[in-house]
Amino acid sequence: MLYTPEERVRRDATKWTLVQGILAPVQFVVFLISLGLVLRYLGTGDGYAAATVSVVIKTLVLYTIMITGAIWEREVFGCYLFAPAFFWEDVFSFLVLALHTVYLVMLFLGLGDARDQMYVALAAYATYVVNATQFVLKLRAARRDERLAGLREPSVSGSRA
Repeated sequence: MLYTPEERVRRDATKWTLVQGILAPVQFVVFLISLGLVLRYLGTGDGYAAATVSVVIKTLVLYTIMITGAIWEREVFGCYLFAPAFFWEDVFSFLVLALHTVYLVMLFLGLGDARDQMYVALAAYATYVVNATQFVLKLRAARRDERLAGLREPSVSGSRA
């Protein structure tokens, strides 16, 4: 089981679950737009400013979801990061953060040329896709666990626990 019954209650009670539920798809949409702009720049040489702004926005959204995710993890599991249920997702999240941060450092310190910076952004995006997949699989496992638990537990007033 991903969540104990107590953790499930805390997860369902905290506002941070809703925040994560909103930010995750927003981040994915920002990612898709930015990926398109970065690939356009790398393919044609056009649109550097738009690609750059999009990567910065994607990085800021990532930082936001990481901070709110740490708060969520604290509310649900009692620790800001590396709760056993999300240990490997958190470990990989740090690689995602590191690569996005390397991009920002390169951009703001003028390290490398524009193409180098965009290749770092693509590496960051590749790690983001892996990390997002980890979280989607974890969400699916949690839903499966809850369906199975609902089959085992008697319903109260016609609702499932």
